[in-house]
Amino acid sequence: MKDKYFLDTNIVIYSFDSDNESKQAIARRLIAQALGYQSGCISYQVVQEFLNVALRKFNRPLSSSDAQKYITATLEPLCEIYSSIPLYHKAIEIQERWQFSFYDSVIISAALTANCTVLYSEDMQHEQKIEDLVIINPFVMSE
Repeated sequence: MKDKYFLDTNIVIYSFDSDNESKQAIARRLIAQALGYQSGCISYQVVQEFLNVALRKFNRPLSSSDAQKYITATLEPLCEIYSSIPLYHKAIEIQERWQFSFYDSVIISAALTANCTVLYSEDMQHEQKIEDLVIINPFVMSE
């Protein structure tokens, strides 16, 4: 994979979803490639949203110890973009122009800030282009 990509929160969550083996396999492959080839990244928002779900909403929530290990092994190495005023300014521009929710706009802003050309997300319009970024639903072929 040449292009740098951004992983939305739902991709990280699916990597734990043993009820949907197809999506789990795709999510795990994207995360492994992101880590192994330094081809993908996430933002602070993805870390926060994932931990909220993993610690409280999974069928079997992660233990504090397992969450700490996952932060260190996976989330920390992938996390490139942190909260900033320029990030929010860009998010507001995206929200106004493309009519995304504010939180989706922050994700898109983070992907653009990280110079990604692909944003993997199940929650946004497949193949939509925003500046130099294309939103791809990696599960389209598996459904």
